[in-house]
Amino acid sequence: MTTPDTQRPHPGSHILRTALRRNVGAMVWGTVLMGLYQAGETAFPIALGLIVEHTMKGDRNLGSLGLSIASLAVIITTVSLSWRFGMRVLQKANTTEAHRWRVRVASCGLQPVARDVDLKSGEVLTIATEDADQTADIIEVVPLLISSLVAVVIAAVALGLADIRLGLLVIVGTVAILSILSVMSKRIGASTREQQARVARAGAKVADLIIGLRPLHGFGGNHAAFRSYRNVSTEAKHQAITVARVNGVYAGTALALNAVLAAAVTLTAGWLAFEGRITIGELVMAVGLAQFIMEPLKLFSEMPKYVMMARASAERMALVLTAPPVTTPGPQNPAAGGDLEIDCVRYGLLRKLNFQVAAGEFVAIAVYQPRAAADLASILAVSVPPHAYEGVVRVSGQDLADLSIEAVREHMLVNPYDGEIFAGTLGTNIDPSGTSRMVPEAVEASMLTDVVALHREGLDYAVRDRGANLSGGQRQRLSLARALAADTDVLVLHNPTTAVDAVTEQLIARNVAKLRRGRTTVVITSSPALLDAADRVLVLDDGVITAEDTHRNLLATDAAYCLAVAR
Repeated sequence: MTTPDTQRPHPGSHILRTALRRNVGAMVWGTVLMGLYQAGETAFPIALGLIVEHTMKGDRNLGSLGLSIASLAVIITTVSLSWRFGMRVLQKANTTEAHRWRVRVASCGLQPVARDVDLKSGEVLTIATEDADQTADIIEVVPLLISSLVAVVIAAVALGLADIRLGLLVIVGTVAILSILSVMSKRIGASTREQQARVARAGAKVADLIIGLRPLHGFGGNHAAFRSYRNVSTEAKHQAITVARVNGVYAGTALALNAVLAAAVTLTAGWLAFEGRITIGELVMAVGLAQFIMEPLKLFSEMPKYVMMARASAERMALVLTAPPVTTPGPQNPAAGGDLEIDCVRYGLLRKLNFQVAAGEFVAIAVYQPRAAADLASILAVSVPPHAYEGVVRVSGQDLADLSIEAVREHMLVNPYDGEIFAGTLGTNIDPSGTSRMVPEAVEASMLTDVVALHREGLDYAVRDRGANLSGGQRQRLSLARALAADTDVLVLHNPTTAVDAVTEQLIARNVAKLRRGRTTVVITSSPALLDAADRVLVLDDGVITAEDTHRNLLATDAAYCLAVAR
């Protein structure tokens, strides 16, 4: 995070306030209904005490009995209905608010401009799920806190009317319990933050392992990777045990303190009744309230813990939501046309790179260093902000830094060599928006026709997450088909055929050149078939363009080029 704390003093608190402000209506209704529930629960022992008191005075007629039964029925009905509808209102608001924050976090990850935050995708996923849920819990916490306070106040007032010492005992005991537990809740908040961070790191490690599982198996690095994950997972487990231990101590302490207070109220009421200072009916009421008060006190004493957990989760969400963008894109849109110019660009292994691609031209770039190819693809994909490299990239004659990134990506598509395949169908992977008119042509050009024909469902064939039920070559051709179906003015392909056989590669090269005729196409590749299909080839070596000609002329005149690309 690069923004000073003075500019964003309490981002977590701001998120919690936003959640509370958006759900004021639901919280008011929830507080009223849950307050009625707690009031009804409190009224039950009070009513029993009054009935006993009335009976002890000798008034035992049927009318009084019927009134007593009716009063108890009203109280029980109020308790049942108010709890049911109160929790329904609060849980609906909780679920809705959690969904809002999940969408917010996800939208930050999907924005064209990345945010300056040091988190991996697995960590962001944890924040968008677990932390969003725990942050939204504040919507239930506040009404339950208020309703529990209502119950404690009613009990204290009722006991105070019987004897002031009983009322004061409840008030003083409640304040003492909350003071002790508020100190313990701070430890829970710190432990929870650390646990969430370690769980997020473990999730990020899993995501990395899944992505690189095949290469790891290839060179035998899977065992070391698994050991690395085991270490991270063990740390998360130990921290989870620590949090569980702290929560257990907290819950045990709260229960013990509540039991001590209830016992103190019961014993004090018994002593006062023995001394004749309260009646038998008041004693029954006091004993009933002493037993009942443990539930709202337990609920009341747990609220600081949930508040601290919600605050810890909100602060983790703030890492994503308040992070500044890596760059501030310009407002302009690319002009019509498809020319591309790289002017003295220096970044990574690129050093003062210069070349131009005219509109409608098919250019192949043979890069001798794979890292330099990745650097060039990252710059063209606007994955690297313009201020992070020297030089200028111009699209249709306009500086890339002055253009809207959304507009640039609609105008110029850079398809990476490891394009993601997502769960869905072949068709939805090729045309996610469902608006492309080039799907049949793209399927044919990418030689994906055999995959479509192989399955009875055709383009509706189900694809698993990351293309787990497809071979490496099929995934690569599916990614290429998606890039071709987009039909953008400028298309940049990075090693699009490394996983296919030579015959298929030759057919793909001819098909792509035919389909993209008249549209600007740049292919970063070492494939002889694609190099031969291009109008001209640029040789990128040691960060600069060292040669430029057709593929066949370069094979005849450049020994280094022949050694690098001939198979």
